[in-house]
Amino acid sequence: MIIEGKVGSISAAAGTQNPLRTHTDGSLAVINAGGRLAEAALAGRLFSVANQTNVTTTAALATTWTGLGVGNPATSGKNFVFHEFGWAQEVVMNTEGVIGLMAATVGDMAQAIVPRCAKYGAATTVALTDNGATIGTPILLRVCGSSMEGAISTVPSLGPNIYNIDGSIVIPPGYALLTYTFAIQTASIQFHFVWEEVDV
Repeated sequence: MIIEGKVGSISAAAGTQNPLRTHTDGSLAVINAGGRLAEAALAGRLFSVANQTNVTTTAALATTWTGLGVGNPATSGKNFVFHEFGWAQEVVMNTEGVIGLMAATVGDMAQAIVPRCAKYGAATTVALTDNGATIGTPILLRVCGSSMEGAISTVPSLGPNIYNIDGSIVIPPGYALLTYTFAIQTASIQFHFVWEEVDV
């Protein structure tokens, strides 16, 4: 490799300048060190939110919606890149049905549940993290799993159920990513989201 007229290994010792992202031996770093989300977490741009108690959901594509959602204010100047969605059943569900993700305009969403930076205390977010709001007309984006009716001891998997989004859903300013359940679930599920905030 030739850099600035020099041939040979690049020094990456403390205090030196390195034009490439490398390990301390000068070898090229081609993966995120410390896990796939560690870099975003260390940079203070990774956030999460979870219902603090069981939530009652609305059925299907309701605009008077309840569950868990992350809204991106129109003035944020950020894109929200989603990495993970999860849910767990805590008590008996009243009916079976699909669990998924839908998108809509933010409507009157507020920051009703406090989101947290993955690097605790490092950054705050203007994300609208809510468990109930009037939203724009939603559209179903992903089917992530199912709810199951019956005695809690007979359900094959109570969770947590993790759906890896891996950056494949980006919510721009003015829009929201929200939980979807095919039927009303009465105070039986808790949800969570993990997302990264990057400049538009």
